[in-house]
Amino acid sequence: MAITVKGVCFSYGRKRVLHDIDWTVRRGVTGLLGPNGSGTTTLLSVLIGLVRPTTGAVVPFIARADDTVAAETDERPRTRAGRHASAGRGEARFGFVPQRFSLAGGMRVVDAVAYTAWVNGMPRGECEPAAVRALAAVDLADKARVKVKTLSGGQRQRVGIAAGLVHDPDVLVLDEPTVGLDPEQRLRVRDMIVEIGRARTVVVSTHLLDEVSQLCGRVGVLSEGRLVFDGTVDELESIDIGGDVGGDVGEAGRRGEARRSPIERGYQRLLKTMGGAE
Repeated sequence: MAITVKGVCFSYGRKRVLHDIDWTVRRGVTGLLGPNGSGTTTLLSVLIGLVRPTTGAVVPFIARADDTVAAETDERPRTRAGRHASAGRGEARFGFVPQRFSLAGGMRVVDAVAYTAWVNGMPRGECEPAAVRALAAVDLADKARVKVKTLSGGQRQRVGIAAGLVHDPDVLVLDEPTVGLDPEQRLRVRDMIVEIGRARTVVVSTHLLDEVSQLCGRVGVLSEGRLVFDGTVDELESIDIGGDVGGDVGEAGRRGEARRSPIERGYQRLLKTMGGAE
């Protein structure tokens, strides 16, 4: 499954937040970067259907063996209760794990994930078995019957990812999935995301640039509501080649650049070139 954002603009009243975004995300893990206020959160909201673009559309595609794509519909039916019905043939299913999400501490872990399955339109009788499978996929099968409140921070984050996976989405969108985790927990979640990306389309929004270099095959960069870069991590890092942007930064500035990773230097130079440096 691939997702194409075609000519998307979005405005809050008279304030234009997204400007003519054209972006295709294919199977694997793709990063989304941008300074605060660049429109990344709004783009994620458009991508998963939380808000409608002012103009443009988000179109799912089915990838063919020859790497061409066939367009599919983006309309997802709803039940009378307003829940998303399970997507049928030719429809994309989305999973979303926001940066901040709440889990009822008194619920069993399996019940919290099963409830998410029900919200996404799964028949009641299928919800618990699906939750058990999702918890196994994030290596939490042994925690299925315990209360949510007993989990560590890293385990709660993995439960959130299980909730995003439980209805078998074609596209999984993760907003800052490792924020607040200790190094060991971050590595475990990172490995899990890479594994998920082997079979699905995954979009990861983060401010941790080195995480993008470890997780992602491709990356998009927003600046002031415009997509200013769409390419591989290596291509973003290569922006480091060519000397200082904006003139001589002095000895202290050169020492500071030397301490940054290749992706940090490339990202900073890109934003300086576009006038969107933080």
